[in-house]
Amino acid sequence: MGLPLPDYDHLPTSSLQHRIRALTAGELEQVLDYERSHADRAQVRTMVEARLEQLRAGAEPSSGDPDATRPETAPPPSSGGKVTPQTSGPPINPPSQGVPSNPAQPR
Repeated sequence: MGLPLPDYDHLPTSSLQHRIRALTAGELEQVLDYERSHADRAQVRTMVEARLEQLRAGAEPSSGDPDATRPETAPPPSSGGKVTPQTSGPPINPPSQGVPSNPAQPR
């Protein structure tokens, strides 16, 4: 069954709340049936049922795009700067034993 929200199972509840506003009553019924047969999260069921009631009372789906880029998705890593001998830090040579600044520890 293809859901009207891409990657539905991985959407956080807070993001789902905004994405369902663009769905029709039929699409919300589909999401609700899927939720009941899978995770069955009370908070999500309540949210979808409330939106269905709004639509039945005359509300219209928003013009938002449920396929839009998700802010909860991290952007791909940048190619960033490369470490070169000119950009690397100074070499670190730890003491062989103990800490030279602490006379209580033998060297």
